[in-house]
Amino acid sequence: MSNNINSEDNLTVWEKVQIARHPNRPHGLDYINYIFSDFFELCGDRFNENDNAIIGGIAKLENQSIMVIVHEKGHDIETRIKHNFGMANPHGYKKACRLMEIASELKIPVLTLIDTSGAYPGIISEERGQGYVLAKCLELSSDLNVPNISVIIGEGGSGGAISLALSNVVLMLENSIYAIISPEGCSAILWKDQKYKEKAAEAQKLTAQDLYKYGMIDDIIPEPKGGAHQSKTATMDQVKKYIMHHVNKLIKEFKENPESIKRKRAVKFLNMGNATDA
Repeated sequence: MSNNINSEDNLTVWEKVQIARHPNRPHGLDYINYIFSDFFELCGDRFNENDNAIIGGIAKLENQSIMVIVHEKGHDIETRIKHNFGMANPHGYKKACRLMEIASELKIPVLTLIDTSGAYPGIISEERGQGYVLAKCLELSSDLNVPNISVIIGEGGSGGAISLALSNVVLMLENSIYAIISPEGCSAILWKDQKYKEKAAEAQKLTAQDLYKYGMIDDIIPEPKGGAHQSKTATMDQVKKYIMHHVNKLIKEFKENPESIKRKRAVKFLNMGNATDA
């Protein structure tokens, strides 16, 4: 689909960071309730407990069954606490792995909607093997024998984001961000002070426009002027249109040549970073 990679050029990178984090942007559950029908939530990781920072289940996208896995941040104090501000513990990513395995068995596509500042970095998470679980998510995503699509709908932060975004197609909303570390964290490491966060954001090349330019994502989804929070329904309509376009293409290819899905996904990610004009 066509890209609008130069839209809202008047915004600074830091302003885009703030828009990506805006509390009134549509979140994962908003998309589930608006875009899909017959959503049936699948809970728990079969080891510990259910993690509300990651929500997933089987749904219908028009007439196509699909496995939907989303980060959910919450909209107010009560729901933000319930969903841990979108920062999942290891059992959240174990749940995601379980749902991807179910999708593979059912031969249905996987869709992930990414919106997290990162996986939860608490002591308990580390004791339960957060790094190992994120690596398992990456391994499973890369080896899926069904098509998968990821959309960065707000923040795409660190391993908590990439672990659910190793996909055949990676899309980003126009004012979303995607990076291995937050600008504040980058500033604290490089300059020993978070006050350089705006300079760090510029250097990180974390906007959709930069990432599209360097071949890290496949398409940019336009937002209403001022950001997705200015018109949630218009934003979600656009997201649905782009998802439908890529889902239909991937399903057609999958039916014609099932083995090509996994192979092309691997080639795509192995070739990243080889550009000579960066």
